[in-house]
Amino acid sequence: MSTKKKSKNTNKQEREASVTRKTKETEISVSLNLDGIGNYDIDTGIGFLDHMLEQLSRHSLIDLRVRATGDIHIDFHHTTEDSGYAVGEAISKALGDRRGIRRYGDALVPMDETLTRVALDASNRPYLVYRVPFTIPKLGNMDTELFQEWFRAFVQSAGLNLHVEVLYGENNHHMIESCYKGLARCLRQAIEIDSRRSGDIPSTKGVLGNSI
Repeated sequence: MSTKKKSKNTNKQEREASVTRKTKETEISVSLNLDGIGNYDIDTGIGFLDHMLEQLSRHSLIDLRVRATGDIHIDFHHTTEDSGYAVGEAISKALGDRRGIRRYGDALVPMDETLTRVALDASNRPYLVYRVPFTIPKLGNMDTELFQEWFRAFVQSAGLNLHVEVLYGENNHHMIESCYKGLARCLRQAIEIDSRRSGDIPSTKGVLGNSI
């Protein structure tokens, strides 16, 4: 599914990237535009994962196209995890040296009875804190434990320090959807170009990552 609007990138720097990831278990292609308007075209073969990636695109305003095929006749693990790696790698590639970005983002996302807190540092130092108390093993045909695998793979390849915590909630669908929407809102803040930075790296080290 995709929207019909056209993206407009008003920044001088084109922050777009494409990534292809191919293993014996999966084949995934991702293309994105960080300065889009939330257009998406997602097909992973896993309906619930498609729904979450659509939320990620729409609420971050990142234009996102994902195509994935994998060994889903076994289970959804490899396709879920590898899609996280591929989307994260594309984001990191599009960010380049991360010059001029705001770097940080945070969000409180309510969804009916659920409230989720998400905080993000686009530091190029991957770390995940994930506290999502699911009460059922599956959502549709998807194992709920696989969402943590997606987030872990995503932050690893995107170079993000991400904290995701469901503060309270009852409906498991609401819990995970609010996590993806929270991630999207944080990304929207963190990757935005800050006009006051004048193209500087947002760190006193002069570089983002583990090299210093």
